[in-house]
Amino acid sequence: MSTTTTVTETRTSVPITAETILRLFPDIDTSGDALEGHDEEQIRLMDEVCIVTDEDDKPIGTASKKLCHLMTNIDKGLLHRAFSVFLFNDKNELLLQQRATEKITFPDMWTNTCCSHPLSVSTETGATLPESILGVKNAARRKLEHELGIKPEQVPLKDFHFLTRIHYKAPSDGKWGEHEIDYILFIKANVDLEPNLNEVQATQYVSAEKLKQLFEDPTLKFTPWFKLICNSMLFEWWSHLDSGLDKYKNEQEIRRML
Repeated sequence: MSTTTTVTETRTSVPITAETILRLFPDIDTSGDALEGHDEEQIRLMDEVCIVTDEDDKPIGTASKKLCHLMTNIDKGLLHRAFSVFLFNDKNELLLQQRATEKITFPDMWTNTCCSHPLSVSTETGATLPESILGVKNAARRKLEHELGIKPEQVPLKDFHFLTRIHYKAPSDGKWGEHEIDYILFIKANVDLEPNLNEVQATQYVSAEKLKQLFEDPTLKFTPWFKLICNSMLFEWWSHLDSGLDKYKNEQEIRRML
């Protein structure tokens, strides 16, 4: 994890920003042809500014979504903050989405309700864990509306439950991938859906048993972070959704799933 370590060592003398990170780390891949042939709107979103962290989830700078997701940079240790929302209806069914074909990373794969990144803006970042949790909850409401058309008033801030953070790395293809500190958020709400077809091509609600059956279908592909979460704690958390979830909430340690 040489990149994030070096950032930590240099931050006292040189502020790490989207502008300075390339000067401080000249071997980070900024190649312009990486996005050739991709969807125009998805290319635009690659300019969003993510929160770069060290392995303990301390913000140490910023970098574009593009820089954070190129495998050449991930392999050097570039790490960023993310979140995964698990939204359940009043039947305790989990809302899944199938990512659009236009997505640059992990296209066409099924995953949890919403997966994205808090941005380097005042309402979505934070240095302490409570500040960071508030930031990812704000980001989650923004992205639930952007991807699925869920109005913020249907997912009040107070109804989100933070469970834990996972640190994982996963390639999408030879060029793109993920290396994230991923905040896991649960929320129970009945919502109206109007999916953004540039982001989401299909949705479905599933019971725990139905999801296990879907995993057995060889024609379906699932995102690696979703499978990691499902194979570790999801079904146990799910079974306590209405009673006993408190003992799983606000975990302080980061779960390493590398």
